[in-house]
Amino acid sequence: MVNIIINGDSRYKVSKTVIQSAVVSTLSNYGTHGKVEVEVSIVGDRKMHQLNRTYRGIDATTDILTFALEDPTPQNITQQRSVGFISYPDNWLRLGSVLISYPQALKDAATDGKSVDEEISFLVEHGCKHLLGIHHS
Repeated sequence: MVNIIINGDSRYKVSKTVIQSAVVSTLSNYGTHGKVEVEVSIVGDRKMHQLNRTYRGIDATTDILTFALEDPTPQNITQQRSVGFISYPDNWLRLGSVLISYPQALKDAATDGKSVDEEISFLVEHGCKHLLGIHHS
């Protein structure tokens, strides 16, 4: 069971189904099953700029940020699952948060010739991989 918390301003027209599908398929593709929770927030450039400056020291906006709640290595997450080491009494594995800048997603979609839903799906998948400890190669 995957619990997906989706936050976003109503002015950002985002398909919750697209987000849910991207989270579920990514977790499944990387062998993460059971009671897993992921938060996805759609924000504006001002908020993303502020967060990027605060947490990464980069004074600019970005398309995506992730904040992991667990040690984000694939081996550690698998090990935690197999031995039952979950830090929450309800046995949910809370991976963390994926934040996406809607204005940046719009720009990237236009540049790449795809729909904003396709770009959001790509970014959600990318963010979930980061929460699982899978980073750029």
